[in-house]
Amino acid sequence: MRPFDADGTFRPRTEADELGRLAVRGAGVTVLAQVVAFFLQMIATVVLARLLAPADFGLLTMVTTFSLLVMNVGLNGFTEAVVQRDRMTHALASNLFWINTGLGLLLAGVFAGLGPLLAHFYGEPRVIGVAAGIAPTIVFTCLSVQHLALLKRAMRFAQVSANDVVARAMSVGVSIVLAWMGWGHWALVAGAVALSGSTAVGAWTLCRWIPGPPRSTPGTGSMVTFALHTYARFVAGYCTGNLDKFLIGWRFGPAPLGLYRKAYDLFVMPSNQLSSPLTTVAVSALSRLTGDPSRRGRYVVEALSTLAFVGMGLGAALTLVGSDLIAVLLGPGWEEAGRIFTIFGPGIGVMLLYGTHGWIHLSFGRPDRWVRWGLVELAVATALFLAGLPWGPAGIAVAWVASYWILTIPALWYAGRPAQLGPAAVVSAVWRYVVASAIAGAAAAAVVDGLPAIAEATGVMGGVVRIVVTSVMFGALYLGAVIVLHRSCSPLARVAGLLRVMVVTPPTRDLV
Repeated sequence: MRPFDADGTFRPRTEADELGRLAVRGAGVTVLAQVVAFFLQMIATVVLARLLAPADFGLLTMVTTFSLLVMNVGLNGFTEAVVQRDRMTHALASNLFWINTGLGLLLAGVFAGLGPLLAHFYGEPRVIGVAAGIAPTIVFTCLSVQHLALLKRAMRFAQVSANDVVARAMSVGVSIVLAWMGWGHWALVAGAVALSGSTAVGAWTLCRWIPGPPRSTPGTGSMVTFALHTYARFVAGYCTGNLDKFLIGWRFGPAPLGLYRKAYDLFVMPSNQLSSPLTTVAVSALSRLTGDPSRRGRYVVEALSTLAFVGMGLGAALTLVGSDLIAVLLGPGWEEAGRIFTIFGPGIGVMLLYGTHGWIHLSFGRPDRWVRWGLVELAVATALFLAGLPWGPAGIAVAWVASYWILTIPALWYAGRPAQLGPAAVVSAVWRYVVASAIAGAAAAAVVDGLPAIAEATGVMGGVVRIVVTSVMFGALYLGAVIVLHRSCSPLARVAGLLRVMVVTPPTRDLV
């Protein structure tokens, strides 16, 4: 894609009457790509868990807890600024590129130099080398931000998704080969570098844009301010999302942190596979409805209902089969991770819903409100984490789930105030799925416990049988409960309709 005309104006345009189709189509492409990425990640999880020790994963987590914060200085901020802005020019994009690249080079050098400080804090000298090895990922990520943002602004989600899948495949391949060769935690470091490097190469290949020299351009200051507000919200959310790992690594060491991290990664995986890619699609679509608040509010409520249908069912199912799933995937030595994952399970569905409040803030161009809410989120989560810390990683997992259930309704209410999206509309859209998942989960657990041949089966095959039987039984009960509570099949029909739109070929006219 060549994003700009000869006069520097952004070329790709989308007609208003085709926005909905392109948005749903984009959601379908991104979710499909995330399914592929999910299976790649599962392959990596299964293989690497058998080649590496929990402490290897813990060492990497000690460093990435901090490196991901600086690596996202442009990815979370400048991306949203490019996607949300009404008018984008070559000069504006060039200025943002050089600002972002300069920050990346500076932060990479600083982070590599902080390795001894991290090693002293954790009492783990190996952290010094890991920090130096991870530093290049900061530069590679900053180099790709503007190109990926321009692709997303043009709604080229298929290309962005394909690039992500290829980069993840490269990362997984590098990590597995090096782990098999006995590189230990360095296999994970090399995989992280391969991921960011491959993403940057793919972004420049797909978006044929060469930044111009930096120069004074109207609008640069406002875009940087928007980006800083968005990044400030990311920082608050990042601190919330990583304080748990920081506390566990500091209090209990790399091995318990590795066990917790693996359970946590599987906990957030459904949300990352669905919510993260859909955020870009949703913000791109909702930002183009600034003059139609009622229509925007309706889209948000429909999205909440669909996410609740998927998320609540998935969360309850994974709660039921969590221990067996971890045992089958990771093998012996990871039993504690299975117990922690089972605690995380009830938070999966509400975590998906919680993430949508960011869509609303960004589509209104109000990252400042998002920042303020992030401080509330950080305060609540910190209090809960400190309360749960004496009970170890399991106590932190309980704190995570409690924080999502406490914060979701207030977060959506605060985000939706400019669009008159009240708590009643949110509750009305999701409560039936919460009740249906609870009823179906309790019933499925009772039935399986009443079948000794299945409940007491041992070994990998016993776990597989329990997973299959429990999942099928829960799925049937959940769908039945949803139909009964809605007194119709409308939720199933709505999801089926969305799936049809996702797979139908879009108009052949060149929109971008």
